[in-house]
Amino acid sequence: MDFDTIIIGAGAAGLSCALILGSGLKKPFAEGKKVALITHQKSSHLQNALFNNVLGLKPGTLGKDLLEDGLTQLSNLYPEVLQIDKEKAEQVIETESGYSIVTNRKTYTTKRVVIAVGYTNLLTISGLENYVKPHPKAAIEKDRIWLENTDHLIKHNLYVAGTLAGWRSQFAIASGSGAHVGTDILTLWNNGKHTKVHDKI
Repeated sequence: MDFDTIIIGAGAAGLSCALILGSGLKKPFAEGKKVALITHQKSSHLQNALFNNVLGLKPGTLGKDLLEDGLTQLSNLYPEVLQIDKEKAEQVIETESGYSIVTNRKTYTTKRVVIAVGYTNLLTISGLENYVKPHPKAAIEKDRIWLENTDHLIKHNLYVAGTLAGWRSQFAIASGSGAHVGTDILTLWNNGKHTKVHDKI
């Protein structure tokens, strides 16, 4: 098994999830855990975003800059999280021990997967078709989708985060969704004891 967790998508939800998991990797309960983030971002809605109404972000912050800064923050603080660049996930295959993620270049094995890509009907990752439904919190004419889930869990060890989880398209909501999934995985690592990581002065 290559990884414990692979996150597909490095927008608001994917990066938030990766930061949460990265912050927990040095805890005793995370010993031996390996996490990767597939960072292909060309279709992220953040590429064209302008932020004026997000707590903690300077008004006028551009989404494309936030994407770059987020990847830098992740690599600086938690270099243990492998960033898989210039690869696009094409298929998710369930196996006896977890999942195989097939990209345009390679196949990776992992115990669990977090799908954190956008909620357009242009989703091209095969293996997820049975979970695609019309998005419950988007205008019908926009033809948005979600992956049907309960509390971010599609099925055992297969998670979805952000707008694709059925949430509205707001940066803070997508970030919170990714953090939610991250703490759920930390909790699993910690034998079911509810877990979060807080930094303190």
